[in-house]
Amino acid sequence: MIYHHRFRVRAAQADVAAFHQSSRSMGAITPPPVIVQVHAAPSQLEDGDVMDFTLWLGPVPIHWVARIEETTPVSFVDRQLKGPFAAWEHLHTYVAQPDGTTVVDDRVTARLRKHPYWFFVGLGMWVTLPMLFAFRGWKTRRILEATAHAVQTAAVKS
Repeated sequence: MIYHHRFRVRAAQADVAAFHQSSRSMGAITPPPVIVQVHAAPSQLEDGDVMDFTLWLGPVPIHWVARIEETTPVSFVDRQLKGPFAAWEHLHTYVAQPDGTTVVDDRVTARLRKHPYWFFVGLGMWVTLPMLFAFRGWKTRRILEATAHAVQTAAVKS
């Protein structure tokens, strides 16, 4: 299965990449009612780092371990080592635009487990990806564009 989502944010490519490589950003851009509980992760994710977390879907805990791979200044992959899918690979790419904006391109490739419980958990998660990524795009724009505006306002006042 492949899912692709793209959105544009009024922020520099380096700022967008740094935001997404911060382990704290995951909780900030996850839509309610899902709660992210990070058990272990460095503050800035780099190649080879492992992030251990639980997604709480109401009272249902989904434990997930992901490794960060193929990190460049403009992209990285998070690959599930343990979690609800038989396989999960999420490629994050940030493409600078001539107007100073950045296009965020997310490509997820996944395979459902054959186990009856995990099959339906994974399927439920998969069908909600459009809503999840729409929220992530909105929230990323809101956070990064507010930060950029505050920096510009401070610069004008100086």
